[in-house]
Amino acid sequence: MTETLPPCPECRSAYTYEADSLLACPECGHEWSPAASDAGSEIRDSAGNLLADGDTVTVIKDLKVKGSSSVIKGGTKVRGIRLVGGDHDIDCKVPGFGQIGLKSQFVKKVSD
Repeated sequence: MTETLPPCPECRSAYTYEADSLLACPECGHEWSPAASDAGSEIRDSAGNLLADGDTVTVIKDLKVKGSSSVIKGGTKVRGIRLVGGDHDIDCKVPGFGQIGLKSQFVKKVSD
């Protein structure tokens, strides 16, 4: 067995193992697809453009904010994003709203 498995993307544990068609972590219980780990940490916007830390994006549709009556309007420009792992893969500060996590599928990269 010369194949080495990638570390857990959640807790960075080196003790990952194969469980059927998924990879699993015994320390945090996270399961993920091996294809997802092969893709690396590439995060793409709704149009397929590769995103990077510090990019400027625009929200493509009105987004309801869970736990609030506020809505982030489509067309809102967000500057200086930070990419993180997880379901909401963009951390940013939305003007008029504050710090929030966004999903990359609801933003589009724009040039400054």
